[in-house]
Amino acid sequence: METMRELCKRLDFTYVESAPPVSESSDLFVKFPISFAKKNEIAPVGVENGVLTAITARPLNHHAVADIRGIFAMPVRLVVAESDVVTEYINRAYEAVAGSATDMLGNMEGGNLQSIANELEGATDILDTDEEAPIVRLLNSLLQQAIKEKASDIHVEVFADSLAVRMRVDGILYNVLKPPKKIHPQLVSRVKIMGGMDIAEKRLPQDGRISIKAAGREIDVRVSAIPTTFGERIVMRLLDKSRSLLVLDQLGIEPGILKSIKRVVELPSGIMLVTGPTGSGKTTTLYAALAQVDTERKNVITVEDPVEYQIRGIGQMQVNAAINLTFADGLRSILRQDPDIIMIGEIRDQETARIAVQASLTGHLVLSTLHTNDSAGALTRLVDIGIEPFLIASSLVGVLAQRLVRVLCPECKKLTEVNPAELERLGHDAERIELPPKIYKSVGCPACMNSGYKGRSGIHEYLQVTDAARTLLVKGADSKRILQQAISDGMSTLRHDGLRKVALGLTTLDEVLRVTDETSGEAV
Repeated sequence: METMRELCKRLDFTYVESAPPVSESSDLFVKFPISFAKKNEIAPVGVENGVLTAITARPLNHHAVADIRGIFAMPVRLVVAESDVVTEYINRAYEAVAGSATDMLGNMEGGNLQSIANELEGATDILDTDEEAPIVRLLNSLLQQAIKEKASDIHVEVFADSLAVRMRVDGILYNVLKPPKKIHPQLVSRVKIMGGMDIAEKRLPQDGRISIKAAGREIDVRVSAIPTTFGERIVMRLLDKSRSLLVLDQLGIEPGILKSIKRVVELPSGIMLVTGPTGSGKTTTLYAALAQVDTERKNVITVEDPVEYQIRGIGQMQVNAAINLTFADGLRSILRQDPDIIMIGEIRDQETARIAVQASLTGHLVLSTLHTNDSAGALTRLVDIGIEPFLIASSLVGVLAQRLVRVLCPECKKLTEVNPAELERLGHDAERIELPPKIYKSVGCPACMNSGYKGRSGIHEYLQVTDAARTLLVKGADSKRILQQAISDGMSTLRHDGLRKVALGLTTLDEVLRVTDETSGEAV
């Protein structure tokens, strides 16, 4: 069978192996529908000397070539590539020029808002829709912009005389839109229709879920609606299902801690906990740890709320409050499945904690999360939940506490003198980690939305449960005393790890102080 390269050589077409760069002119793509581009595997590339260059995987599709020539009213020169190359170019091109939510507002005044009832298919590509209803276009644009900016959440907030839309990027909320308040009911209804929620119920909280595609990427959107004084408030959490799972080496974990975690994952039994507030990357760390496991030789089962990523070779169960499937119930069922490793999304109550401890004592390795400020707090939190200290001492092997700090934008970070006031805020911590005389500060540029930061990395502390820590726990010592012992045993705290990343030029002193203020009394 003749290959594409051979066909091009025979017919004198230009063949390319990779997609060309996307033109800065959005006019090309505004005029050319993405649905037509994908269906016919053809798209405009650029104009030079009055001739349009187009990329295609079907050079003999004369009808599509004639259509593109007619749309742009100029001669067309074809370059030919394989189907996957053309598809990748189309996705990149239309993602790059998708209109922002602010641009959409210009078309909303006087629009027919009643057309909100025209429901989008949940599994269609939101770039493909040709729906002209302003509310539909506004919501699609918001979702597209959030995906483009790698936002984790979209907030729609209504007040007495205004409506605001904010997005959370790298853990920080930014105002992106202030549409007229009159569109609030229609916007909320549109979100609820897409999320499979009851649009007539406005007095009770509701949860929904939207599955969409944008530029070929599968996005899972979890929707929460709650009633407030001035109307319903919506939060949409975005999860990019096409994003590849991170491995432990990509999480910014210090080599000594990394070695300890990898050793724990190989243990036959015990409990390892990951602690930190909501949004600190605990689940990502657990997934990365599970990626180290040889699933060919070990049976790994998880119980989660919800299942965020599908992991090949691992059985994953999602709790379901509607049918009374709790963490504890799921954990009991898992134990009848002959597991080697169990991952529990979160230990929330005494029953779940007790079953987890018993599972670890009967030959299972248990990985889970807990909400505490630092690693030592996990030991005393389990006691507070109702687990006997001697059982904790016998089963717990290590606790990893973590936070996420924003990483400096490489385009605009600036080297400056260390501010003495910042050193004063560090207290004893400044003595343990020696900072260079000059460190990087955030500035802000278009590449980072003028925030000075782009992306996030973790800071960590790992408490290995030693004999000394076990003795203190059984004697009823508080978390501060256990932390002091861990530091004496050589543990580096969250703040110390953050300061190391400041010294390396990865983040700023302000950022480390921001995320570790609640643990500022940890190093003594």
